Amino acid sequence: MTEEPKNQIRELPKIQRRVLGALMEKAFTTPEQYPLTLKATATACNQKSNRDPVVGYSEDQVQQALDDLRSDLLVAEVFMGGGRTARYRHYMRHKFDFSEAQFAIIAELLLRGRQQLGELRTRASRMVRIESQDQLREELDGLKKMGYLQANGPLERRGIEVDHTFYLPKEGMEIGNAAPEQPEPAASPASPAPAAAAPSAPVAANAPAVAAAASGVSEALVARLETVVSEQADTIRELHSLVSELDDRLQRLERDLGV
Repeated sequence: MTEEPKNQIRELPKIQRRVLGALMEKAFTTPEQYPLTLKATATACNQKSNRDPVVGYSEDQVQQALDDLRSDLLVAEVFMGGGRTARYRHYMRHKFDFSEAQFAIIAELLLRGRQQLGELRTRASRMVRIESQDQLREELDGLKKMGYLQANGPLERRGIEVDHTFYLPKEGMEIGNAAPEQPEPAASPASPAPAAAAPSAPVAANAPAVAAAASGVSEALVARLETVVSEQADTIRELHSLVSELDDRLQRLERDLGV
């Protein structure tokens, strides 16, 4: 029997993306409650944490999205232990040739859309541990080569943002590349700078060191401060992710207790 070709689906409507992302996330984070009932799927789609934008889909809307995803064989309806309540599970592994980390990355992007690499790694690591930024870039590069990831610049560049590519063309969500840096305007021939003020080639090539020395701050100290700021930003993102996860657990507890 010939295996079904993978990586064929390229576009999904907005509500289907949210439903699919929610199923993928819950399969990773709350396996004891997965597959999800219709009610639980709607709740997962509409939760206020780790979602952007926050939505308010009705169960009827979610049911229609599930039915549409079933027709594309991305979702299956199952009955657990002879129960009468239908539950739903995603079949992404049947349709896409991604690594587990890439599935987590796609799930996070489906739920929140465009984001920077640091926050993406923190959030995706709630589902599958991503040990380093280098590993994240490797996984992102694989998705990009398959055509499922877009970025506004090289993945090695600090501060770039990435997103999935499942948008419909009419949504206009291509983020493209960042605009190239513009060179400094050349001095006007009509008013040349005095010869004494023009820096020599060695000085111009070492402009950062000259600027640092002029301000009394060493390059090493500047680099250290940049590292500290970057580490603190990562810590803040991790704390934000932890708060979101605790909020998820609180909502589940309240739902189980009927509060």
